[in-house]
Amino acid sequence: MKSMKKSTIIIIVVIALLAIWGVTGYNGLVTMDENVSGQWSNVETQYQRRADLIPNLVNTVKGYATHEKETLEGVVEARSKATQIKVDAADLTPEKLAEYQKAQGAVTSALGKLLAITENYPDLKANQNFLELQAQLEGTENRINVARTNFNNAAKNFNTAIRRFPKNILAGLFGFEKRAYFPGTILINTQLYSEAQRRETLCLALCCRRLDVSLHIQLNKPIIS
Repeated sequence: MKSMKKSTIIIIVVIALLAIWGVTGYNGLVTMDENVSGQWSNVETQYQRRADLIPNLVNTVKGYATHEKETLEGVVEARSKATQIKVDAADLTPEKLAEYQKAQGAVTSALGKLLAITENYPDLKANQNFLELQAQLEGTENRINVARTNFNNAAKNFNTAIRRFPKNILAGLFGFEKRAYFPGTILINTQLYSEAQRRETLCLALCCRRLDVSLHIQLNKPIIS
């Protein structure tokens, strides 16, 4: 009789421990899954921030570079196409991420051409509004790179968790699926900078390195996400 009671108690304890593990593991996977979605929202926010800067930038350049109609229209068109592509955080397939990246890459390329022509207009380069917009754009490009890296890291952590035993059992039971990564490597958009600006950025990086400040910038080299 006592032996049966002891066995029953052991079984109840084991079941309770498994239940606790299951609940804890499930909640952990949910948290990691939601973190991936949150990081994706941040990626979209930073790209939208860049899109919001473009109209003012185009109008400012237009006031000085009236003969650059094709380049200006290229930026506007690329922005328009990119803002039409929306990717739901719950449906981040590799194909949709690739499409999104392609559209945003076209914006980056168009902006590079736009800023390149400003070298031919000294009065524009001295315009305070243009300088402020350019600084905001460069800052936004850095935020985009950081947001993309954070998203890929969050996706990697989640994908690793659902593949490892024993959480892979929970992932299979509750339908947790692998999250896609942002395609390709993350490149610092050096095409947005003139040659003089590249030299200035390099000098700044060297000075900051001496102060042990990590800028995480490697000019013209990819940063693997």
